[in-house]
Amino acid sequence: MKIGIVANEPSGDLLGASLVRELKARLPDAQFVGVAGPRMLAEGCETLVEQERLSLMGLVEVLRHLPELVRIRRQLASYFLDSRPDVFIGVDAPDFNLVLERRLRRAGIPTVHLVSPTVWAWRPGRVKVLREAVDLVLSIFPFEERFLREHGVPVRYVGHPLADEIPLEVDRDAARRALGLPADAPVIALLPGSRAGEVAAMARPFIETAVWCLARRPELHFAAPLISPRLRAIFVQALHDIAPELPVTLVDGHSREVIAGSDCVLTASGTATLESLLLKRPMAVAYRVNQATYRLVKALNLIKVPYVAMANLIAERELAPEFLQERCRADAMGTALLGFLDNPERVTEIQNEYSRIHLKLRRNAGREAAAAVLELCKVPR
Repeated sequence: MKIGIVANEPSGDLLGASLVRELKARLPDAQFVGVAGPRMLAEGCETLVEQERLSLMGLVEVLRHLPELVRIRRQLASYFLDSRPDVFIGVDAPDFNLVLERRLRRAGIPTVHLVSPTVWAWRPGRVKVLREAVDLVLSIFPFEERFLREHGVPVRYVGHPLADEIPLEVDRDAARRALGLPADAPVIALLPGSRAGEVAAMARPFIETAVWCLARRPELHFAAPLISPRLRAIFVQALHDIAPELPVTLVDGHSREVIAGSDCVLTASGTATLESLLLKRPMAVAYRVNQATYRLVKALNLIKVPYVAMANLIAERELAPEFLQERCRADAMGTALLGFLDNPERVTEIQNEYSRIHLKLRRNAGREAAAAVLELCKVPR
C-alpha cells in the first residue's frame, strides 16, 4: 500500500508521525511519501520537499513566497497523480493541502485531511472547499465534529495524540535534572515559536520580558527550547543584543521537557499552548505578526472566536492571558508571569481545569485515525 502524506509544519510533523506509526503497525510494508519533518522521517516517511520551505506564517509573508509554494504544490500534484497512492493524507496547512487534495480527489484518489481547518473560527467559506476536497476529516478537538457534520463534511473525532503521549502527571524535578536546570530557583520557560518568522518576531519581547521579571525577582532562571540551529541562532543573536548575561538555559529541542521543568510558561500562540495545557503549566500567550497582515485580518473581520490560544478555546475561557500585537510588552507579560508565581491558589485552579481537559482529549488518537483511514480504503483493520 502506498500512502501520500504532506505535513508542512512542525506541529503537523508531530501529528503525522503518530498516524504513520499506527498505520505501519497494521501495514508493515506500507510506503509513505510526501513532505515530512524529522519525526515523520524517523517513522520511515520519504520526503520530496524540505519541510521548512513550506513552514511560513502570516498572510503577507505567505504572499511573498507564493510563487514558490504554488510551484511546489504543482510538483507534488504531478507526482501523486503519476504515482497514484492508495490514499492521500494532508496534515493541517489547509490553504496548501486542500487545493492539492481537491485535485487528487477529482482524479479518483481518496483524500483525508488530518486536523479540521478552523472554519468555525475564521473564513467559514472554506467549508465548501473542504466538502469538495476530502473524503474524510480527522478532527482532533471535540467541538469541531458537530460543526462539520452540520455543514455536510464527513468527519470523525479521533482525539489529540499529544494528549495520549503526555502523561496525566509529570515530574517537574526529574525534568529539571535531565536538563540541568536549577532545582530550587523558580523557572520560567520561554517558547518563542517553531518557525523562523515567529522566533524573529518574538525573541526580543520574550527576552525583554525575562529582563523585566529578573529585575523584580533576581532568583529567577529561564529556559528556552529551540528546535533547529537556525532558530537557535536567531534567538542567540537577540539575546546577545539585549541581555547577554540573562540566566537562561538554551536547549536544542525538548520543548516538552522544558515546559515540564518550569513553574510557568511564556509561549507564542500555537501547539505549545496545548502542550503547556497538557503538562498543567500556567502560561501567558503572546503573538505578533506583520502589521499589514494584522490590519488586513482586522479590516476583513476574519477572526470569529474570542481567543487566539487553542488552550483558551478548549477551556472556553481565558485561563492563559493573551498578549497580541501592541500588548506584547515586557511589563504586561511580566506582570502575568510573576502573578502565577505569587498566586499558588490560582495555579491550582488552572491545573485542575487542564487535567479535566486532558482526560477529554485522551482517545488514543493515532489508533483511531489509522482505523478511520483503513476503513475509508476498505482495508481490514
